[in-house]
This record gives sequence, C-alpha cells and structure tokens, in this order.
Amino acid sequence: MTEPSPPQNSKAPRSVKYVLMLGALAALPALTTDMYLPSLPAVEADLHTTQTAVQLTLSGTLVGGGIGQLVIGPFSDRFGRRLPLLIGISLHVAISLLCSLTPNIETLTGLRVLQGFFNAAAAVVALAVIRDRFVGSDAARLLSRLMLVIGVAPLLAPTVGQAIAGLWNWRAVFYALALIGVVLVAIVWKFMPETLPGDSRSPGHPRHVAAAYWVLLRDRHFMALAVIPGLGLALIMSYVVGSPFVFQNEYGLTAQQFALVFALNGAALVLSAQLNAALVRKFPPVRLLRTALLVQLSLALVLLGVVATGAGGAVGLVAGLWLVLSAQGMIPANASVLALHNYGHMAGTAAAVIGALQSGVAGLVSPLVGLLGGNSLSMVSVMIGSCTVAVLVLALGTPAYRKGGWPEHAGHDDGQRVSAD
Repeated sequence: MTEPSPPQNSKAPRSVKYVLMLGALAALPALTTDMYLPSLPAVEADLHTTQTAVQLTLSGTLVGGGIGQLVIGPFSDRFGRRLPLLIGISLHVAISLLCSLTPNIETLTGLRVLQGFFNAAAAVVALAVIRDRFVGSDAARLLSRLMLVIGVAPLLAPTVGQAIAGLWNWRAVFYALALIGVVLVAIVWKFMPETLPGDSRSPGHPRHVAAAYWVLLRDRHFMALAVIPGLGLALIMSYVVGSPFVFQNEYGLTAQQFALVFALNGAALVLSAQLNAALVRKFPPVRLLRTALLVQLSLALVLLGVVATGAGGAVGLVAGLWLVLSAQGMIPANASVLALHNYGHMAGTAAAVIGALQSGVAGLVSPLVGLLGGNSLSMVSVMIGSCTVAVLVLALGTPAYRKGGWPEHAGHDDGQRVSAD
C-alpha cells in the first residue's frame, strides 16, 4: 500500500451536527436490523414459519448490504457522495413500505435483501466521507465518536421497535423505518456537502472499477485488515440473531426485559468506542487493535465457561456478553483506519470492500447460530469462532504481532486533515 494521501489542510469538521449527521447515516443499517429484533417471535408466529427462516431475514439484510456496498462504493467514487445517498435511502423507504405488506416469509426475506442492498449507501458513503477528510488517528477518533451515535441504535431501537409492535403489530416497525428514511433524505439534501471534488472522481468505467478492486484484492495487508470488521460484526450478529430466542425462550425474559438487556449490552459498545477515541491520542491504532482482539478472545472463552456451567444464570450470561462486546468497540475503527490509510484516492471503493466483507461475513456466519441449535451454547460458540479467526487473520495476514514487523507509528496521527467547508 504505497499510494500517497491526497493534499490536505488544517481545517476539519468537528461540529456536533457533522458527527450526528454521519452517525445517523452510518446507523441506518443497524436501525433496520435492531428495531425489528423484538418482533422475531411474532413474525415466526404470524407468517407460520420457523426460527431459522426468521433469522434468515436478518442475515439476508446483511448479505444484501454486502453486495450493495460493492456496487455503491465505485458509484460514489464516480458520481460523488450525495447522489448515491439520495437514491439508496429513497429506495430504502419504498422497500420498507413493501415489507409491511409482505404475505409470507419468502417475500419478506427477498425484500430484506433488497433493503440491505440499497441502505448500504448510507454506510459506505459515511465511511468514504470520513476518508475524504481525515487520516490516521484523526480518522480513528472520528469513527469512535460516530460509535456514540451508531450505538444509539442498539440502545434504543429494540425498545422503540417493541413499543411500536406492541401498540400495533410487527408490520408497523417498517412504517417507522420508512419514516426514518424520509428524514435522512431531507437531512442529506439540505445539510450534507459534497466531499469529493469533480477532479478527484474516478472514470467509473467497468474496466477501471475492476482494476481498482483487483489492486485491493491483491493487497494482503489491506484484505486482512478489511475482513476484521466483518468478523467483528459476525460476532455481534451471532449475538443479535440468537439473543431474542436465548433470553426470551431459554431464560424466560419478557420482550421488555430483553429490550433492556439489549440496551445494556449496546452501552458496552458505545463506552468502549469512546475509550478508543481517547486512547488513539496516545497509542497507535495497530497496538490497540492487536490488544483488543486478544482480550476479546480471552473474554469469549470465559463466557463459554459461564454458559456451559450455568454460572449466574441470566445475570452471568449478560455480564459475560457485556465484557465480550465491550472489546468490540475498539476493533472496527482501528482496523478500518489502517486499511483505508493509503487508499484516499479511491476511498469509496476501498470502503465498499470493507463494508461488503463486514456485511457478507456477518450474513454468512450468523445463521450458524440457528443451524447449531439456536441456544446459548451455539450462540457463544459462533462468537468464539469469529474471535479466533480474527486473531489468526491479523497474525497471519499482517506483521502486527511480529516484533518490529509493523512500525508503531503506522496509521498514527500524522496531522493531516482536509477541510469540511
């Protein structure tokens, strides 16, 4: 990875409005998943289907998001950041309305794949905008701050989704998702500036796009770093798809109690992301990444012991999950910053690869929870598998764990920013 960063100056957006705007965009896929979570048992009953089939409506959204990012990323490098956002979120609104009318689980699954495809625009463009304007620890800090906004999704979305479904039914959740999309379109239209100047855009020809992807695929360090956020999301989604059934069916929690537990665990992600934002001022992203992965794997193994022995019951399970998820807040931001560091000239395409791997890996791994039994043991086992593979990828695909193999300043603050004005 030898391409230089684009010319930059000292002005940078630090306003709360800017962070909230990008965070709201990046959170759209999470909102689409999390508001729907408490309704999974109701969907299973209403559409006369199975737990595994209902879980596939979540996994399908992730797979659709992965494919969508591969298409939308190069599109944003060619036409700028605003147009893909406006198109993608508008289609998210339309598909949300169609989801509310679905007659069977097969139709719902197909629509959820399309919904993931189009709202991927929000996630990939938010990451590309950050790389348009920031590098190094500045980017890591902004990504960590965004986690505070993105973290509102797991904190509040299940509670809101449960309230909406309780007042009406699970189909009303999709009306709410459509309304959120309408609000985001209005925000992008009025407040989001174009961050990719015309002279910095790629030609957009299929051959050029293919060549750009080939460069990224051949970069072993980039690919190793790019897949780590995907393995992290696989861990989270294994918890997400399994937890409604584990807590409500296996441990006897009500839907309201589950929403509170989900919010508590969401707080772990938010708090650790803010800790990461502070730590990157003193430590390089690579050091934080390699440490967090090892800590997370160790905590996941402890959680396995808690589940296998039943120690502490539901309280023990919640405490163990909280600790495992708390390490996750320090992983994706640092891995993404390191992966994107030398690809500012095609940030949309590089962000698309990261996003596609994130959604695709999580979408392929998370169904294993249901296939292995859908209980707490299968959920935690899949989480441990994701942790283990992430550590191996970083160790074998990069020199991060080799003494002197990766300079400690790699990806660290180099004082480079670009203007947001």
